[in-house]
Amino acid sequence: MSRDQQDALSRTALAVFHLNGRLLAVSERLAEPAGLTAAWWQVLGAVLPEPLSVAGIARAMGITRQSVQRVADLLVARELAVYAPNPAHRRAKLLAPTPEGRAAIRRIDPGHAELARRLTHTLGGQEAFDETVRALERLSRALDAIDAGDTADATADGADAFRTGATDDRAAPAGDTSDS
Repeated sequence: MSRDQQDALSRTALAVFHLNGRLLAVSERLAEPAGLTAAWWQVLGAVLPEPLSVAGIARAMGITRQSVQRVADLLVARELAVYAPNPAHRRAKLLAPTPEGRAAIRRIDPGHAELARRLTHTLGGQEAFDETVRALERLSRALDAIDAGDTADATADGADAFRTGATDDRAAPAGDTSDS
């Protein structure tokens, strides 16, 4: 791997970590008036089109099954979602939104629409926004392929080092480790 490639990976990781933090903060602000948290919104949003198992939600969202299970249980306890029988698997129930859960998501929509409008403007229009989304989706698919071992360039050692955070003397840290 060249130094340029390592630098690009480090810059990408830092940008994505920063973006994730910003999106979570904005999501918390958007969800709060609806009585939700960003995590609740994320899980409810995953099951709006169709009920999913906890494992299915975790896969779709790229988060752990355990974190989805905790949120799903809270949503059910607050009557924003229900567990339904799963015809494909007796023990893995499906999570589905209740009318109250759907109403909570609808209360987020005006703030969500305003943020989308402002981002579209700030990014330079819909085409630029769509290009940004495509780049993020492409990055996500590439990481999924590497994690699954589907690329010739993803050696076992390199993929293991990426997953575990292990580095050798040539690898640059992904983040700033200074005490500033």
